[in-house]
This record gives sequence, C-alpha cells and structure tokens, in this order.
Amino acid sequence: MAAITTSEKKTMARQAKRKLNLAQMLFEARAFFALIAIIAVFSSLSPYYLSVNNFLIMASHVAIYGLLALGMLLVILNGGIDLSVGSTLGLCGVVAGFLMHGVTLKDYGIILYPPVWVVVVLTALLGAFVGAVNGVLIAFLRVPPFVATLGSLYVARGAALLMTNGLTYNNLSGKPELGNTGFDWLGFNRLGSVPIGVLILAAVAILCAVLLSRTAFGRWLYASGGNERAAELSGVPVKRVKIAVYVLSGITAAFAGLVLSSQLTSAGPTAGTSYELTAIAAVVIGGAALTGGRGNVLGTMLGAFVIGFLSDGLVIIGVSAYWQTVFTGAVIVLAVLLNSIRFGRR
Repeated sequence: MAAITTSEKKTMARQAKRKLNLAQMLFEARAFFALIAIIAVFSSLSPYYLSVNNFLIMASHVAIYGLLALGMLLVILNGGIDLSVGSTLGLCGVVAGFLMHGVTLKDYGIILYPPVWVVVVLTALLGAFVGAVNGVLIAFLRVPPFVATLGSLYVARGAALLMTNGLTYNNLSGKPELGNTGFDWLGFNRLGSVPIGVLILAAVAILCAVLLSRTAFGRWLYASGGNERAAELSGVPVKRVKIAVYVLSGITAAFAGLVLSSQLTSAGPTAGTSYELTAIAAVVIGGAALTGGRGNVLGTMLGAFVIGFLSDGLVIIGVSAYWQTVFTGAVIVLAVLLNSIRFGRR
C-alpha cells in the first residue's frame, strides 16, 4: 500500500475542514432554509400565498410575535425565561384601551382623553414596571425565573380581567373632537406599502442588534449568560444586567400589545394567551441556547417568521386549527433537538 505523503495529508485535512465549515454554515442557517421551504411548499399548494400583498399581511401578524421574541431573546441570553410576556401584552392592551376611552375624574366631574403618544408612553412604562418587578424578584430575592414570571403571568392576567370585568374595549380609533385619534395608525396604516407594525418591529430589531453587538451591555449580557459567576468575578454588574433584560422584555411586550390592539381596534383581557410560548419557540428556532449566552437577533427574527408564515400558510390552505397546533409543536421540538445536537457536547 502506497504511503500518504505530507502534502496529501494537508490536502485531505483542508477538504475535511471545508466540509465541516459548510455543514456548520448549513446547520446555523437552518431557520433561513426552513423559511424558504415553507414559502416554497405553501406557494405550490395555494395560488394566493405567493404574493406581495399576502406577504405584507403575514409580516404584520409576525410583528406581534417578533416583538415578544426580541424581548425573550435578551432574557434567554441571560440564562432566564419570561413567561409573563403574553399576560403583559394583554394587560398593556387593556390599559391602552382604558385610556383611549377616557379617564373619568368623578371628584371634578370631567373625563380626560389623553393623546395617543401619552397612551404609548404610559403603556410602555407599565410594561417596564412589570419587567422590573420580575427582575428584582430574580436578581435580588433569588426567586427562580420560571416561578417569578409564572406568578407575574397570573397577576397581570388577573389585573386585566379585573379592570374590564372580563369585557373588551372596542372602537379604539378615537374621536376627532376629543383629540385622541390615530391609535389605529399603529395597526392599519402603511408607509410606502409596508405596515407600520412591521416598521416598528424592524426598528426594535435594529436597536437590539446594536445593543448586543456594539455596546458594553451586550458584552455583559453574553458574559453573564454564558457563566454568571465568572462574569461577576470579572466585574460585570450581573444583577443590573438581569433587571435590565426583564425591563426590556416588558417594554417589547407593551409595544406588542399596542400593535395588536391597534390592529384589532379593540383590547381584551385574554389577548396574548400562550403568546409567551410562541416567543420562546421563535428564539429557540432561531438557534439560541436555552442555557444562555448563545443567540442573535437575526436568528430570532427568522424564527418568528418561520412560525408566522407556517401558521398563516396552514390557515390559507384550510388546515384545521388543531393540526396547526400539532405542526407548530413539532417544529419547536425539532428546533430544540437540533440545538441539543449543536450545543450538547459543549
């Protein structure tokens, strides 16, 4: 048998390395290829799927999941979990509906109708408050993230039900004579044919990407999520980072609640039920590790579009809602399995 020369060994090593790099690239881009496959399959099954207008409509639906998923990404990068985002979405939507219908001051006999920008600011502050409560419970009182956010889930949902007595605030477009019109602008209007909700998602995604890649906070977040004890010994303000990610998650949930209420022109106390699971699924499908320290904004956005386009595609071809749940669950399990294969040895 002929001996293998040193140059042949080097050539074989380079070829093996190229194959490994190609396989790794394909594996890391699995969410993108899954999205392409979904578009191709449903385009062949329905003539209505592959159109610009339908894509824009589906993208406006994805905006809700995407906003929740961006906040969830920050929390998961920190090694935590936030089960309260769906309820925070519902509570913030109800508060926005309450404000749009007017705040009655019985002692003075007047009704205040705040402008839309005030409604947005107050709602965002409410989301930040819910996130801050979660962060303090987890960072300072050492409550496990699952337990703390599960409690917040019930409290926020209960508060929304108490505010409305189980009813829904309708007709949130406002009244011109009261100066509070324009709320439906968030959900219905378009800028250059692109829905405003999609533009809001894009803006928040860019801000998150810059935060993670260009700031000290982003480095602290990855470090504390990868190894919290080592990060703390290195001088990273671990507790402040932990509180900050839950505050940001609450704010993105508030924005999602505003966009959803605007799209529906109504706000109900049960809005956002189980949306926290969809947000987690989008982050996992995008390649983030539930153990923390691994993940990025692009992957999370692709994960949100995979879930949104899959759900809307099943609706378009007339698949039962029960089967939609089955397919979505199967995609989540497959994504977690692939992550286990990727990160298991590490």
